[in-house]
Amino acid sequence: MAGSKVKQDMPPPGGYAAFDYKRNLPKRGLSGYSMFGIGIGVMIFGYWRIFKWNRERRRLEIEELEARLALMPLLQAEKDRRVLRLLRENLEEEAILMKDVPGWKVGESVFHTDRWVTPLSDELYNLRTHEEAVNSRFGFLKYL
Repeated sequence: MAGSKVKQDMPPPGGYAAFDYKRNLPKRGLSGYSMFGIGIGVMIFGYWRIFKWNRERRRLEIEELEARLALMPLLQAEKDRRVLRLLRENLEEEAILMKDVPGWKVGESVFHTDRWVTPLSDELYNLRTHEEAVNSRFGFLKYL
């Protein structure tokens, strides 16, 4: 073996070139701090919009309440006129029904007071048809 002429592989003069063995992950997206800041910014913007909308909604509710208060005397007057009309019609009907009863006074109050007592819907509609009484009590409700 002394005579073999095998040349052993050796590194080139100056050594091999360095190679990168670390993880080489490209930077993707925003940093954690920037995402946190954007999240806080979006939350602040959302709270601002909610605060603004709550103010607008409160203003609309106040406007609706003022409109209801403005219409209340008109609606109450219409209701009073309807009640008085029904009472007058009931008195006329009572006079026709009780004309043969001696000592009957048409329109005499059953209450022992001089104050106004608002009549119940049963008192107003007891001489009317059942459909009129139901319609006055339940209005436009429709049952399927």
